[in-house]
Amino acid sequence: MQRTATPGANPWRETGASPAPGPGYAGLRVSNQDREQVVEHVKAAYAEGRLDKFEFDDRLERAMTARVHGDLMPIMYELYGSRPAVPAFHPPAGGRPLPYPAARAKDGGDRVGAAAAHLLPLTGLLAIGPLIMLLAAGRTSPYIRRHAVEALNFQLTLLGATVLLAITVVGAVLIPVIWIGGVVLSVVGGVRGLADDDFRYPLTMRPVK
Repeated sequence: MQRTATPGANPWRETGASPAPGPGYAGLRVSNQDREQVVEHVKAAYAEGRLDKFEFDDRLERAMTARVHGDLMPIMYELYGSRPAVPAFHPPAGGRPLPYPAARAKDGGDRVGAAAAHLLPLTGLLAIGPLIMLLAAGRTSPYIRRHAVEALNFQLTLLGATVLLAITVVGAVLIPVIWIGGVVLSVVGGVRGLADDDFRYPLTMRPVK
């Protein structure tokens, strides 16, 4: 059984993202971030009751194993209905925009939860803070989940770098600099979360999806 949103709904148009890619875009390879964005929409549809468990598992597996955009686009159409005609997609010279809109905050609670995922590490909770937000609210809010996962991966990267750098004298000198940078980035992430915006930490490994 397949459920869709209001006929004619367009996820790209509704979220204010770039126009949907044209047919020639389907053959291009996808990045991990492209897959993650579609996965967020699948999880949101499941949380809203628009998909049953079988439909959720099917679309989640297809999104995670997608190789080209032609594999991801049908999933978005199944979630949001038929796509109206849109202009052909042409990537700009400065780099292509993400074709799949990221989940947005539904209300102020989502924005506060996302900000908390970035700011709780400043209280000394480090990776535990984002993990709490991920487990407590990430299942029902794709927006909080996205920010919590990003903050958790950053804190894990920071802790791993600290352990590795402590082995050498030069590395030990750099540790305070790294942690100061981590504090600044966490604050920036918190502000972006409150502003209903996306945020990606630089130089971050992302083992948690």
